[in-house]
Amino acid sequence: MADSEPTISKGLEGVYIAESSICKVDGQNGRLYYRGYPIDALAKHSDFEEVTYLLLNGRLPKGKELEDIKKQLASARDLPQGIIDIILEQSGKADPMDTLRTATSALSAYDPETPDMSPAANMRKSLRIISRVSSIVATIGRVAAGGKYVKPDDSLGHVANFMYMLNHKAPDKRQLDIMRDMFIIHAEHSSNASTFGTMVAGSTLADIYSAITAGISVLKGPLHGGADEAALRMMKQIGSPENTEKYIESALAGKQKVMGFGHRVYKAYDPRAKIIKAYLISLQPGASQELKTYTAIALKAEKMMVERLGASHGIWPNVDFFAGPVYTAAGIPVNLFTPIFAASRSAGWAAHMLEYWQNNRLFRPLEKYTGQVDLKYVPIKERE
Repeated sequence: MADSEPTISKGLEGVYIAESSICKVDGQNGRLYYRGYPIDALAKHSDFEEVTYLLLNGRLPKGKELEDIKKQLASARDLPQGIIDIILEQSGKADPMDTLRTATSALSAYDPETPDMSPAANMRKSLRIISRVSSIVATIGRVAAGGKYVKPDDSLGHVANFMYMLNHKAPDKRQLDIMRDMFIIHAEHSSNASTFGTMVAGSTLADIYSAITAGISVLKGPLHGGADEAALRMMKQIGSPENTEKYIESALAGKQKVMGFGHRVYKAYDPRAKIIKAYLISLQPGASQELKTYTAIALKAEKMMVERLGASHGIWPNVDFFAGPVYTAAGIPVNLFTPIFAASRSAGWAAHMLEYWQNNRLFRPLEKYTGQVDLKYVPIKERE
């Protein structure tokens, strides 16, 4: 009997891979929920530690529970010398995401619980990873700027300590507010490419360091984590607000992708982009000329794209479009945009892995073979 013709969903579009109670992306209405809580409410009222607890445990923490998770994250921040040495060795030679991937993978050598796959051990390892990935990213940025490793300050919260280790000084209120929200809105987003990559690796029952290293590898690509860098490079290329219309018209005429617009799931305005856009506008009083220029370009490009393709094609600004200018306002260098995304998303990756392991099944999809069969082997001397 001949094989039936399979249905191939390219990029697994429209294919459900699992059941999950972690995150709901309502793409039609432009809503995003973490464990049932709207993202705008979490960005307004919460902090990264509380969101991390929510993602990992399925509910908001009580007072003592929040204190405990803050202590657990703080206790794991300091990096082993071997990890610092990796960062020093690769600085200036490797892409920061490559250094992050290598250093995160190497963390497993410093965790005696790495082979322990019990739920309790995996929870403890998850918190260590979430804590230390942020420390690694801060140290990558610190070393790249010519500085030395800064030991963490346990008196600071997770995001404030990240900024302290990056700059060797505590952030001001504006920087802290920006980065707190950026960490929260990047912490989770359902079964996106990097989360799926994490789950594929973890479904083999590889340890959680292996799984999250896979997630970091997937996140590196410009179609996923690198899109905010690409959007900012586009704004730099446009150069001035007066050039925006010509650039967008040319890109659309040539059917080129305008970075920061469109999303596989959202057919309405990305709610995360709304939060970042509001921040960007609020930063204008007293902003540098560079930030004002980026803002003017971004708002003009947004207006054009929404008028042309928003309602008619479902192409709206996504989380990456306004992120670059906002990171710039917080003093974050471009090469740290995607590593910071990873530092935030490590909480979501860990949450999905812990959930999936409760009812694990190895991912093993099929593919349609289109090649030949039963070819006759010809010795090399006869292939001429």
